[in-house]
Amino acid sequence: MTATVKAARSGHVQRAAASPPGRAGERRLPLPGAELERIAETILAAARAGGATAAETEVSQAVGQSVTVRRGEVETIAYNRDKGIGITVYLGQRRGHANTADFAPEAIEAAVAKALAIARYTAEDGAAGLADPDRLARKIPDLDLHHPWDLDVDAAIALGQAAEGAALAVDRRLTNTEGSTVARNESEFVYANSNGFLDGYRATHHHIDCSVIGDPGDGAMQRDYWFTAARAPGDLEPADRVGRLAGQRTVRRLNARKLATTECPVIFEAPEAADLIGFFVAAVSGGSLYRRSSFLLDSLGEAVFAPHVSIREEPHLPRARGSAPFDAEGVATAPRDVVRDGVVRGYFLGSYSARKLGMVTTGNAGGSHNLVVSHGDDDLPALLRRMGRGLLVTEQLGQGVNAVTGDFSRGAAGFWIEGGEIAYPVEEITIAGNLKDMYRNVVAIGNDVDRRSSRHAGSMLIERMTIAGH
Repeated sequence: MTATVKAARSGHVQRAAASPPGRAGERRLPLPGAELERIAETILAAARAGGATAAETEVSQAVGQSVTVRRGEVETIAYNRDKGIGITVYLGQRRGHANTADFAPEAIEAAVAKALAIARYTAEDGAAGLADPDRLARKIPDLDLHHPWDLDVDAAIALGQAAEGAALAVDRRLTNTEGSTVARNESEFVYANSNGFLDGYRATHHHIDCSVIGDPGDGAMQRDYWFTAARAPGDLEPADRVGRLAGQRTVRRLNARKLATTECPVIFEAPEAADLIGFFVAAVSGGSLYRRSSFLLDSLGEAVFAPHVSIREEPHLPRARGSAPFDAEGVATAPRDVVRDGVVRGYFLGSYSARKLGMVTTGNAGGSHNLVVSHGDDDLPALLRRMGRGLLVTEQLGQGVNAVTGDFSRGAAGFWIEGGEIAYPVEEITIAGNLKDMYRNVVAIGNDVDRRSSRHAGSMLIERMTIAGH
C-alpha cells in the first residue's frame, strides 16, 4: 500500500545522516523474520498435504519513504508498506504457481490450492523442478546489506531542498527543475523449499537524485541529472554535491548542436557503458540461449570481447547493490570469471535454463550479481585525449537493440571531442553498429568506475561507430 500527500515545507540539511542497523529497522518492518519463516513452513506443509511432490515459496515484506521536492516546495511524500507471497508447486514435472499479498491463513490455503490446480492442468516439462539439493547454500555469509536510515520527512525535505538549491546555484540559465527525490527503502524475504532450504535476509537501499532544466535564452532547453545510491546512508554522496553535479552536467549541455553523418570513435561514459554490459548479460542468459534468441549463441569458449577485457561476477561484495549469498532458488552464489581475456567463460543460468541446455546452474536464477569489468589506468580526460577526435556519449535514448542479431541503433546525446577535449555539446543523433563488433573493438576502459548499480564499469572507448545526424 502506498500513501501520497502534497505539501509545502522548508529547511536545509547538507549531508545524509547515517544510523546503525538494529532495533529501529526491526520496528519499521511489519513482521519479525521468524513469522516469515513460520508462514513459509506452513505453505510447504499445505502443499505436501495437497499432493505436491515438491514445493517452494518466497515470503517478503518491504517498507519505504520517498519525498520529492520541486522548486523548493514539497511535491510528493510517498510511503510504501508491501508484503507478498509467491508459491510454486510440482506434481512430478508439472508446475503451478500462484501469488497472494494476503497473509491470512485462509488466503494462503487458497493460494496453495490454486497453484495445485494449475499444476494439474499443466503439461509435463522435463526441465521443471527445484534446484538440485547439492547446489543449495549451506553457509550464508553476512554481506552487510542491512542499514536502515532513520530519516524522517522533515530531514528528507531538507536534503531535497539542499540538492535542488545547489543545482540552481550553479548558473543563472538553470531556470527550472524536475525535482529532487530522497528515498529510503528496507526489505526482507525468506525463501524455502521442500528440499530442506529455509533462509533469507534483510536489505536496504537508499538514494538521492536531482534533475535540472536549463535555458540558454533561445528556448532550446536541456535537461540532465545526477544521483547517489547506496545500501548504507553514510555511503551516499552529500545532497549538495548531487545537486551541484546535476547543475554542472545540465549547463555543459546548453547550446547543443547537431552533427553531420559520420564514422568515428565513440566513448560511452561509465553509466552508459554499464548498459553495454547489460546487453551482453541478456545475450548469454539462459532464457535467450535455450530459446535460440541471442546473437551470442554457443559463445562459451569463444572470443567475444577485445583480449584486454575481463568481467568477473562478485556476488559477495559487502554492501554492493548486486550482492546476494544465494539466488532465487537457494543456490549458493560464488565469485567466478564470466569473461577472461576477452573469452566467454560462463553463462548466466538458473536450474531450469541449465537443464534445457544440458548444463548446470550457475547460481543466477533471478539474474546476475555484481559484475566487475576490468579497466586500465586512464581516467575519462585521459580517454578523451587518447581518442583525439570523436563522440562522448552521456545519454542514450530508446531501445534500438536487436537481441537476435546484435544490431545496435539508439538515439544519443553527448559531446563532440576535438584535440582530446570537449568542443561542444551535441543532440538529436543516432549511434549505430553491431554489438559483436563493438565488443571486439573496445580500445580501452577507464578507471572512472561507476559502482552505483550491479554492473561496475568505467567509461568505454569503442574504435569506430556510425553517427547518423542531419
